[in-house]
Amino acid sequence: MAEREGATVKKGKEALKWIISLYEQHGLPDGLLPFQELIEVGFVERTGYMWVLQEKRIEHTFKMIGKLASYDAEMSGYLEKTRIRKLKGVKARELMIWTPCIEIFVDDPPIGKIQFKAIGGLTVAYPIKAFATRD
Repeated sequence: MAEREGATVKKGKEALKWIISLYEQHGLPDGLLPFQELIEVGFVERTGYMWVLQEKRIEHTFKMIGKLASYDAEMSGYLEKTRIRKLKGVKARELMIWTPCIEIFVDDPPIGKIQFKAIGGLTVAYPIKAFATRD
């Protein structure tokens, strides 16, 4: 794929450390997308395009806010300062419907909230600490 051209790619345990580092460098919480059994993470510095491959689709509940999210085996998007845009492969459970999340962003300057935008423009905000693995 042309969008993956020039990417740095990490695999296995090295991939997990690296993706967390990338999130932190871009002002995003380290537990934003809780990965399990990572196969590969790729990042194109020039464009911000990133992808994540994991063994299988997973579901995760963020206990602090009581939200269930689903992460496909393959996810992708464009990583920018305080934002992931054109996100694919992430859904949140709203009422009885799985809603695709297309953008995640932290307010700049930070006010302690992180926002999730769904298809159709619906945006919800939560405390950023709900997505951090450490204080």
